[in-house]
Amino acid sequence: MIRSNVQEKTIEAGIDIGSSVIRCSIAEINNHNESISLLGIGSSITSGVKNGAISNREKLIDEIEIAINSAQIMANKKIDKINLGISGEFIKGINTQGAVTIGNNEKRNTIQNNIITENDLKKVLDLTKAISLPLDQDILHVIPQEYTIDSMKSIKDPLGMSGRRLEAMVHIITVAISAINNLIKCIEELGIEVEDVIYQGLASSYSTLNNDERELGVACVDIGSSKTDIIIYNDGGIRHTATLGIGSKSITNDIAVMLQIGINEAEKIKKKYASAKASLSSSELDFELPKRKGEVKRKVSENEVSKYAEARMVEILNIINQELKMTGLKKKLTYGTVITGGGAELKNLNFLAEEILNTPVRIGKPNNISGAIEQASSPSYAGAIGLAQWKIFKKEIINIDTNEPLFKNAFNKIKTLIKEFF
Repeated sequence: MIRSNVQEKTIEAGIDIGSSVIRCSIAEINNHNESISLLGIGSSITSGVKNGAISNREKLIDEIEIAINSAQIMANKKIDKINLGISGEFIKGINTQGAVTIGNNEKRNTIQNNIITENDLKKVLDLTKAISLPLDQDILHVIPQEYTIDSMKSIKDPLGMSGRRLEAMVHIITVAISAINNLIKCIEELGIEVEDVIYQGLASSYSTLNNDERELGVACVDIGSSKTDIIIYNDGGIRHTATLGIGSKSITNDIAVMLQIGINEAEKIKKKYASAKASLSSSELDFELPKRKGEVKRKVSENEVSKYAEARMVEILNIINQELKMTGLKKKLTYGTVITGGGAELKNLNFLAEEILNTPVRIGKPNNISGAIEQASSPSYAGAIGLAQWKIFKKEIINIDTNEPLFKNAFNKIKTLIKEFF
């Protein structure tokens, strides 16, 4: 990243490429105390992505450029590297483990001498990655949950401790390589290097959750336009991740169909008038619908629009609830559910979600940052801001860093396979 000579500050950027909106954030990180100041944000309506996959490459490049340029102008900074968020049903999360004997020297026959080194940690984490994957899939993240040394369990950082056997329990997130590769190429067309690729739900969760929530149990639900990311934390580690092919755009579509208006008009009406609970909206507050030439003026009540929104949101929340129940971890969610993302901006969503999920619910907004936060305090910017903070988050979840990001190793793997084929 671009580095400043003043107080060793670093400029970091993140881009969240959604199916409806692209959002970019630029932040300044103080490397001494890891404080974060948001410098600029930018957004662009997108039509070049559908369900996480590129549908129109040229349009998408133009839309990415608009979002990045807007953020650069606001920040008065030009970036040359960026963190990319990715989400879609092609992303999977699994729990796995690996174990190694500590030390190779036969003379080290006492527990006191078998000190766990960084090399031991690297070995055991490498073993956790020995899983069978389809050729088009590879590992995006390896996130340690806890370690076991001999009979001692639930160890967060085993470095420097002693024992004979080290076991690592991790959560692995896999991704379709082509999905990453295609998005990276679009950004590189603009002369910007992708420094890291991050699961979007992971970035959103670290942007909105606090340490107590992650330690004592919470589900972070990022409702986007056409997908929903779910991450469950307990005992300080990630226990489950999933991406569901549902999102808030289905509410917009319902409003458009029922009122016979365009998608853009329906989106504006949803944001301004719709409530997740129709009982909390007014049946007396009418507003005029947009009309085409020759059409008669029409009015509809806030309550009627809210009924459409509530019906679809109930369906979305029921699917989310099924996912939470399926994990067997719902009873461990001490802090309940934090809902973020663009879909979390629907009015009164927390009340409806508490009824259906049967957990405490709060709406997650970006936290622990200063600067231009008042302009990006909505849940829709949680992912983009979390991506700009990834440098700090990465230290918290990964004990041993590799020289090369996992996604770049995946590209090398594909290139090798192609060469061998031809």
